[in-house]
Amino acid sequence: MIDGRAGHSAFAAAIIVTSMMLSACGSKVNDPPPGATAAAEPMSVSGIVVRPAPLENVVRSSGTVMASESVDLVAESAGRVETIAFHEGGHVAKNQLLVKINDEDLQAQLRKTTLQIQLASDQEGRQKQLFDKSAVSREQYDIALNLVNTLKADRDNLVASIRKREVRAPFDGVAGLRYVSEGGYVTQSTRIASLQKLNPLKVDFAVPEKYAGQVSVGDLVDFSSDQTKLRFTGELYAIEPKIDPSMGTLQLRAICGNSAGKLLPGAFVHIELRLRRIEDALMVPTQAVIPVFKGQTVLLRRKGVVVSVPVRTGMRTATSVQITDGITAGDTVITTGILQLRPGVPVLVTVQ
Repeated sequence: MIDGRAGHSAFAAAIIVTSMMLSACGSKVNDPPPGATAAAEPMSVSGIVVRPAPLENVVRSSGTVMASESVDLVAESAGRVETIAFHEGGHVAKNQLLVKINDEDLQAQLRKTTLQIQLASDQEGRQKQLFDKSAVSREQYDIALNLVNTLKADRDNLVASIRKREVRAPFDGVAGLRYVSEGGYVTQSTRIASLQKLNPLKVDFAVPEKYAGQVSVGDLVDFSSDQTKLRFTGELYAIEPKIDPSMGTLQLRAICGNSAGKLLPGAFVHIELRLRRIEDALMVPTQAVIPVFKGQTVLLRRKGVVVSVPVRTGMRTATSVQITDGITAGDTVITTGILQLRPGVPVLVTVQ
């Protein structure tokens, strides 16, 4: 006969063991298998869908203002300054006498030669009358005629030498500071003053060589000066026919009016060169372009994941960059969270 208390204890123990086994089995069914990982949650970022849009093709650069004509005034002959006929900073007209150098010796020679020409001409006239009457030989007449011509050549030489004692303005302009005084002695190397033509002005600047095929004479050029806070408009009128190999740039020259005299030669200006309008440019925000070792890339969303694409860039604006190669219209370009993303990572893009 079995003891009732012993039987009750054995039954309770069996129930406990059975419960533990069922609990263990349930745990194995719900837990993931060894080595399994949960699916990554897509990262939320912002982006744009690239659409073709018109782009004003503007190249920005910096340049230097130059006078349209500029020269240092010097004398062609040495001598004592007799007259200074211009004011520093004043306007002068083309061919206006600016400086006169003493030429008394040449003037005396000119008067003497003029008298000699008059006498020789009278003699040649008489010889001509005698020659026409066959009273003198051809040789005698030719000697008289040659003397006249020789004296006239001497006179022309003296007149040219006298002109070298005068400094005249080669063009309309503004005279600079002078460095000589009346009574002073000057030579051919003595700088008397400078002369600048300030209207119009020239502006020299350079653009990258990739624009060499896009620029042409007549293109509009806008430029501004930090000093005057004014904007000026001119046009491209000369292009250097070679690329600077050391800088990889093309040198250009524009010309513009300066009737108000607000700009001076030597000033630094900011350039905006307007090229042909691009009707279907693909533009992306500046922050979407990532510099890499051998170029630039952008991140796209394709089939729900990040794809890194190498690109070539073109024009830039204050906030955008033109992509000339690497993407097509309709691509979704990621613009935020770029530093945290890697190719292949799933993303959820909110299109701006």
